[in-house]
Amino acid sequence: MPYRRLPNTDKARLTALEKAVAMEHECDVDKQAASYKTLNEARALLRRFKSAVGQFQYCYTAQAEANRQYQSHLKTARLYISHFIQVLNLAVLRNEVRKEHKLFYGLDPEDFAVPELTGEKHILVWGERLIEGESERVSHGGAPIYNPTIAKVTVHYDIFKEAYREQQNYKLNTTRSQSGLDALREEADRIILDLWNQVEAYYADLPAEIRLKRCRAYGVVYYYRSGEKRPEDD
Repeated sequence: MPYRRLPNTDKARLTALEKAVAMEHECDVDKQAASYKTLNEARALLRRFKSAVGQFQYCYTAQAEANRQYQSHLKTARLYISHFIQVLNLAVLRNEVRKEHKLFYGLDPEDFAVPELTGEKHILVWGERLIEGESERVSHGGAPIYNPTIAKVTVHYDIFKEAYREQQNYKLNTTRSQSGLDALREEADRIILDLWNQVEAYYADLPAEIRLKRCRAYGVVYYYRSGEKRPEDD
């Protein structure tokens, strides 16, 4: 005999709920295989579940689309920050900038390597340090760094920072919609299990193939094991 398998995707859950709810209009009230209470729960949940799935898909798509532009801004900001530090280090090596003035930027005077810039947090930290450090150094009589100027670094850093803020909002919206959907998935699984149990119990005394057909009409899904004979094989 085939075995029953509960849905494990949102699409399958929606299909199961839709089929069960549709049977309300196919059968007389006294011939319903599931209780009115359970069918009413399924109908109410179906609306909410559809809405939650749509909301999550919208948030996820919006985040993914925004992320492409965000990654471009991140890459550009990282490039300008890295380049500025390299130019500053070269100026120190040429004695155009006093070594100890690197402290204004939070840089080790003895270390001429570019600091870690792989993560978003690194960009946020070092962008701020360079902007503040350049202002502090120049206010102490130092000549501004050129190619790139701190003004160009600031422009791309600010663009990145705004994109970062927006991306965090997208992530928050996606996480919230995901949490809401997760809760509804648990409710959907509970209701579908209850529905299917009631339907199978209602048709339990019918011949196997008729019983399976009636249960499938309510959305119950059956799978045949490998090598198991199917009705159409007869």
